[in-house]
Amino acid sequence: MTIGQDLLRADRPDAERGGGPRGSGATRGPRRSRRGSGAAGGRAGLTPAALLVPSAAVLIVVVGYPLVTLLVMSFQEFGRAQAFGAPAPFVGFDNYVRVLTDSTFWTVLLRSLAFCAVNVAATMTLGTLIALLMQRLGRALRLLVSVGLLLAWAMPALTAVIVWGWMFDTQFGVINHLLTVLTGTDFANHSWLIDPLSFFLVATVIITWQSVPFVAFTVYAGLTQVPDEVLEAAQLDGAGPVARFRLIVFPYLKSIFLVVTVLQVIWDLRVFTQIFALQGIGGIREQTSTIGVYIYQTSLAGGEYGTGGAIAVLLVILMLAISLYYVRATLKEDES
Repeated sequence: MTIGQDLLRADRPDAERGGGPRGSGATRGPRRSRRGSGAAGGRAGLTPAALLVPSAAVLIVVVGYPLVTLLVMSFQEFGRAQAFGAPAPFVGFDNYVRVLTDSTFWTVLLRSLAFCAVNVAATMTLGTLIALLMQRLGRALRLLVSVGLLLAWAMPALTAVIVWGWMFDTQFGVINHLLTVLTGTDFANHSWLIDPLSFFLVATVIITWQSVPFVAFTVYAGLTQVPDEVLEAAQLDGAGPVARFRLIVFPYLKSIFLVVTVLQVIWDLRVFTQIFALQGIGGIREQTSTIGVYIYQTSLAGGEYGTGGAIAVLLVILMLAISLYYVRATLKEDES
């Protein structure tokens, strides 16, 4: 009896773990299945990384190589002679010192930041209002508004500048004619592009007109995810439209607003086509250049590719700082 109890006591831990005796195949079977599931989990964990390899390779070729070339060029004395094969000596940080001590660079940068802030504010405000309007419209009117937004969004930037340039034309523009009829003031032969302030007003109209559709569609997609019962409960509690948007809608769409705003800042800060084309129509380049046009004037037009590369690298650093702010804000949002 004592020997039997000892044998039972020795085999009890294996029995409690759900296995048989230590040498039995019942114990080895589950162990093999656990190893198999671990290998399958490892392969499943590698699948997302493998799917990212093609896109990462394309980014390295399309973006990485030009960026590295630009960075190297910014540390060289690189002019027109070097573009045709002459040696490009390294000058260290001389290009950066030249740029950062140039008052013109700071004037253009501050002008670009102010212009970007106005465009982002106008785009986000109008895009949000149009999204709220689309939420209240019927199916037919919503489809009509969506088609109009898509046409504005799909139009190339240069084509948009040409069309709006005709509308703001000094002699035959419809804007001058409408303002003359509506206000009673003679706007005939009024030039909108000579004065820098009115030049940027026209540029803001063009850029905002093409940027609003993206914001409107994105915000409208987010509005469809806001629970109706929460809005109805707030309305029953006496909250008005502004209060419901501020206390309910905006917190739900905070991450969407953050993403769209950061993207608009990046896009509007590096705008080039609209400003350059308007300058060709009638603007004064020295008083209306933004940072993108200034890089073009310094490098391609002026032949100072090293200095232009230094300005471009500084702009890339600024955009990376904005992107890092977005990433940090998104991570904090996920943690909370």
